[in-house]
Amino acid sequence: MNYAAMPALRPGYWCECWTQSPATGEAPVLLASCEADSAVQAVRWIRIALRTIASALEAEAAAYARSWLAGGYVSAIESLAYTKPYTIDISHRDTRIEWSARPVLFLGLAHREAAELPACAERFTPRPKAPTPH
Repeated sequence: MNYAAMPALRPGYWCECWTQSPATGEAPVLLASCEADSAVQAVRWIRIALRTIASALEAEAAAYARSWLAGGYVSAIESLAYTKPYTIDISHRDTRIEWSARPVLFLGLAHREAAELPACAERFTPRPKAPTPH
């Protein structure tokens, strides 16, 4: 097969969500991460997560979240578009949650089908597909 050459580097954004609470100990714990192709996509990921928990937050944190969701997020998009990292954090009782996004360059890897698989690849059986609901 002939595949078009993949670009060696492509710009994007790396997003993370960290939390720290008595349950996690002294060090923050990574809850989730994702890659985004645009500043808007990166901020959308944060907005969805924050919107999901906003109604469960204490009054002050909920008001801050609603304000950010209502338009405060625009500065996040602008920061990322100008290649500056962005972070927002929310505290609820003794738990702190931090979302961050930063511009990065992703390294494009060769397509898996563009090269021969190693001999050991044939030793594993594929996972059975889940049955389709009627």
